[in-house]
Amino acid sequence: MPLAAFALAALVLIGLGATGTATAAAEPEFTLVLRDHRFAPAEITVPAGARVRLVVDNQDAAPEEFDSHALNREKVIPGHTKATIYIGPLAPGRYEFIGEFNAATAHGAVVAK
Repeated sequence: MPLAAFALAALVLIGLGATGTATAAAEPEFTLVLRDHRFAPAEITVPAGARVRLVVDNQDAAPEEFDSHALNREKVIPGHTKATIYIGPLAPGRYEFIGEFNAATAHGAVVAK
C-alpha cells in the first residue's frame, strides 16, 4: 500500500509541474524595436492584470538603457542584441519609459487596458 501511495503522489507532482510550465508559456509577448535611438512602436497596449514579456530588440550599434520608474525596471541592452523584460501585472494606466542614453529621442509608454 505505501508503494501505491508513493506512485499516486509522484503522478500528482508530475501533473503540477506540467501545469506550471503551460502557464509560463501563456504569457503574452510584446516587442519594442530600438532603431536610430527611437522605440517603435512608441506606445504599446498590454492587458491590465496580466504579467507580460516585453522583448526589446536593440538594432542600433550602441547600447541603450531601458529605464522606467513607473514600471520599476532598468536594463542595459547592448547594441545588436535583444533583452527580455517582464512587467506586470499592471493596473489600468499609462507607464512611461525612456532610453536613458538617448532620452531626447528614445521614449515611449506601456498602456495597460
